[in-house]
Amino acid sequence: MSDLVIVDYGAGNIASVKQAVWRAGWDAELSRGPDDLLSADRILLPGVGAAGTAMDRLRNGGYVEALSEAVRVRGTPMLCICVGMQLLAEELHEYGVHQGLGWVKGKVTRLEEAPGRRVPHMGWNKVYRPDGGAPPPPGILDRDTFYYFAHSYEMSGLDPAVLAGEADYAGPVPAALRTETVFATQFHPEKSQVEGEKLIANFMRWKV
Repeated sequence: MSDLVIVDYGAGNIASVKQAVWRAGWDAELSRGPDDLLSADRILLPGVGAAGTAMDRLRNGGYVEALSEAVRVRGTPMLCICVGMQLLAEELHEYGVHQGLGWVKGKVTRLEEAPGRRVPHMGWNKVYRPDGGAPPPPGILDRDTFYYFAHSYEMSGLDPAVLAGEADYAGPVPAALRTETVFATQFHPEKSQVEGEKLIANFMRWKV
């Protein structure tokens, strides 16, 4: 297998994610099935659209067990993007209530509209590290950086200890998580141009 295996469960941003990995200087392959995750050096879990549908596709494709074995048991580093990050939660409150992977405490709920906060949240926002949160991989979020967001739902009820980045969108929005060998972003590195490619490259160099 290549440097990185992208979990191919039908997410809409797979092609753009693969291109971003290539621009960052690395090779990536799409998974042909769950067994590919067990031999991968690194895994990327992409995602756009409804989290419940994404979870159903992972489950029906046999990927849930393979992800757990590869990442939680064997310690394979994994980068999760947008809905891929939301899938880490316990509950997904979008078009009903769905069970997530449950790797972090919390749930996914719709962003609340407020003055200065339109939903969906589309555009560039500065991401900063909160006090007392989880350390991201080296070279990532070592300074405040702008990244591109496109989402209507956010993670809530999180343990502050796993929060690695926040964005100010008329109030704080969880922007990045770190738990063990998993780093996850609500924003889209593949749409964040040079800074997104730097993030991907630093994830690929991450020694855990």
